[in-house]
Amino acid sequence: MSTKALTRNGGTLPAVFDDFFKPWNEWFDNSSNLWNRMLTVPAVNILESKDEFKLSIAAPGMKKNDFDIAVEGNMLTISSEKEESKEEKDDKYTRKEYNYSSFSRSFSLPEEVSKDSIQASYTDGVLSLLLPKKEEAKKTTAKSIAVK
Repeated sequence: MSTKALTRNGGTLPAVFDDFFKPWNEWFDNSSNLWNRMLTVPAVNILESKDEFKLSIAAPGMKKNDFDIAVEGNMLTISSEKEESKEEKDDKYTRKEYNYSSFSRSFSLPEEVSKDSIQASYTDGVLSLLLPKKEEAKKTTAKSIAVK
């Protein structure tokens, strides 16, 4: 029997120790790493049309007032901080759980975006931003270039 067969994922500890270290592995294993979960940022889709840009940000479990959306100069910043605590009491025990999550995403806005007309809505776990283009940007037409 080879030593490699006793190790998990090519690791240095034999697999027989997995149960012993299981509580610690759940915290530090790459697939369910607590730090990775806290440091994740939501996925963003950006769609450009002739009249506007649309941003869709997947942020389930939030409320619309959990978001902070700010424009400073040409930088659009979307951030959120959410803290929850839950407590259960019984005659023999008290159980407290805390959850804190936050994220921040920043985007450089193109010059053609009308910053004063940006709109945001939150529905079904998706934050949607509508960034309309300035009228001058809408009027530009494509120019055809002849190949010589």
